[in-house]
Amino acid sequence: MSRVLVVGASVGGSTAANVLRDLGLETVLLERDLNYVKPCGGAVPPLAFREWHLPESLIDRKVTVAVVCSPRHYSEFPVASSHPSPETDYIAMVRRERFDRYIRERAVEKGAELIEGKLERLEVGPRGVRAYYEDKRQRTHAIEADAVIGADGAYSAVARALGLERLPMAVAYQERIRLPEHLMAHWETRAALYLGDDVSPDLYAWVFPKYDHVAAGIGAGAGKTQHARQLLQNLKHKLRDQLAGGVSVKFEAHHLPMHPRKHLSYDRVALIGDAAGLVQQTSGEGIYWAMKSGDMAARAIAKHLDAPTAVHLRQAYDRPWWRAYRPTYWFLALLQRISYNNDWQREVFAEMCDDRDVQRLTFDSYLNKRIEPAPWTVQMKIAGHWLSTAVRKWFELRHTSADVQVQGA
Repeated sequence: MSRVLVVGASVGGSTAANVLRDLGLETVLLERDLNYVKPCGGAVPPLAFREWHLPESLIDRKVTVAVVCSPRHYSEFPVASSHPSPETDYIAMVRRERFDRYIRERAVEKGAELIEGKLERLEVGPRGVRAYYEDKRQRTHAIEADAVIGADGAYSAVARALGLERLPMAVAYQERIRLPEHLMAHWETRAALYLGDDVSPDLYAWVFPKYDHVAAGIGAGAGKTQHARQLLQNLKHKLRDQLAGGVSVKFEAHHLPMHPRKHLSYDRVALIGDAAGLVQQTSGEGIYWAMKSGDMAARAIAKHLDAPTAVHLRQAYDRPWWRAYRPTYWFLALLQRISYNNDWQREVFAEMCDDRDVQRLTFDSYLNKRIEPAPWTVQMKIAGHWLSTAVRKWFELRHTSADVQVQGA
């Protein structure tokens, strides 16, 4: 029987393993540390639960109210798409220790072999792949496979074994804070994003509700990671009233790749999720994209397991992926460049979040993972609103700066 090795048993790798077993392929899951819990905001669109038949019992909170807060503007609005429905219009908040484990255990129940060990090297040949890994007792073993899926994160050992360069990284720092019951009630269905140099110079900070705590965190782009701890402290100070009496129960940090790789597939190897750089640049969202890429890579390998060359896998995985999602990645990368990098951009972005058409298009994209073209009248309306807001905010900030200089003199 043909065998596929999946390196990394987080959401992407475990989803790939489930698909491979459904297709009848022998599957080995190699996970470096089964006790590791990936630090993560844990936001998942409801689409993921429908697409991969996941139980809603994995959801800690259903967020139905979104908040965007810049230094000068506060915007609060419902999570609502073009066709509002309580069944689909929410953001699911999960804890990765439960979410990942469920998907991994389901793959094992279907017959995937789970091994705890650290990948040391890969040997890719014309007839297959040989992977060497080190177990917990520091003994080296070999696995023979027909193909490999690299689902092993931002610092992917599979990518390194292929000689690929390390991707540019952002850093996310997050603290889990258990709140008194009366404060937790405020966050029960509310998720908030915070903009500003004091909390994130080029991305955003957040507070997301979980089962019995909130996750408060910040993102910082390449070259700014040395300030991340201070940025998180600034966020906690900014929200000291909303977090008063909270008890810190866990601190987490992880890196996020900020650009997709040029290729997702190579001879007998496909990369998915963070290993492929498939994190959304604007939002830092990675869970759905890891699962979707795992699904698509598994099907592509199964289709071409007799000859899993780079050419075949790119035809079956890379091209369909970018055909479906390149507009989303392009749009969100553009949004990051024009929304987060200075006070003027942040104020314009925060105020535009009050626009109902902007809200609808945003949630259509997030909840359904596709960008639906708006009628030209709506596009013109949004463009006009953005232009007028941009001009007004530019003058407001210019006058404020001038006033500060006069007072300083």
